[in-house]
Amino acid sequence: MTQVFAAANATELDLPAWVWYLTIGIAVAVLVFDVIWIARNPHRPSTKELVVALSVYIGAAVAFGIGLFIMKGGKLAGEFYAGWLTEYSLSVDNLFIFLLIMANFAVPARYQQFALMIGIIIAIILRGLFIWAGAAAINNFSWVFYIFGAFLIYTAWKLVGSGESDDDEYEENKFMKFVEKRIPSTKEYHGTSLFAKVGGKRLATPMLFVILALGTTDLLFALDSIPAIYGLTKEPYIVLVANLFALMGLRQLYFLLGGLLQKLVYLSIGLAVLLAFIGVKLLLHALHTNELPFINGGEHFEVPEIPIAVSLGAIVVILGVTTIASLWKSKRDAQLEA
Repeated sequence: MTQVFAAANATELDLPAWVWYLTIGIAVAVLVFDVIWIARNPHRPSTKELVVALSVYIGAAVAFGIGLFIMKGGKLAGEFYAGWLTEYSLSVDNLFIFLLIMANFAVPARYQQFALMIGIIIAIILRGLFIWAGAAAINNFSWVFYIFGAFLIYTAWKLVGSGESDDDEYEENKFMKFVEKRIPSTKEYHGTSLFAKVGGKRLATPMLFVILALGTTDLLFALDSIPAIYGLTKEPYIVLVANLFALMGLRQLYFLLGGLLQKLVYLSIGLAVLLAFIGVKLLLHALHTNELPFINGGEHFEVPEIPIAVSLGAIVVILGVTTIASLWKSKRDAQLEA
């Protein structure tokens, strides 16, 4: 593990291993506290409870960025804010699917917090593996930026071309179908328990499948988000912290934005533009650092690179325009229907 941290720290931050351990330890402590508290007090959270918790997470993220600015300068702080905003916006897209999963499994309102929390923990673990793999790939193969950039542009094209509808029904992935066929289960919920004894047999409850669906679905979203944030920063530590702050506030966003999500009609288009922008940024960086012998004879291209200040500004503008345009269209459509 120490070797992994040493490899990851061959960057501008140059952090000792204990910083990684402390960060992960704090995240684990917060998540464990949340899980225990929610399991003992299953309920649908009040608006006040959600706003307070979300304010704490957002405030902590802003404070972290300020601290990074004071200690390491504006460049790395800008990379963190750009990465955090990108991960947050992509996480909001996850919420559409989460709503469909909850409806598909008919999860009682008072148990939804618990399901989300465990699903988010699974997502954090899986994304952690992706972050480590991404850092290892970048450290050893500079040409990986070509793959990341092309993949993000392809994903952006798919988002626009598919015209994703938030009213589509949730379609289980192959892993979920395999698990549901192999594990004996009951159709009834037994509180927040994943297994229950029914008729003398130990059976899985629907809660187990809900949690697995949430976790594996987020893994698919990580295929976009991890390359996207590596297009904004090469610092694995910033990638990790940005993902932690984005995911740890996701539960509160789910309940706060439940109704508002249906009004974000242009979200897919906005995210497509965002991913395409970062994809272009990655391709420019790949050309600038080119070492592939069959491209330009292995020589670098003299192409401009997009500075982080421009990236951060573009992200804010794209997300702002997307939100304003979506709300305007939803309001206009509602008036026309009336």
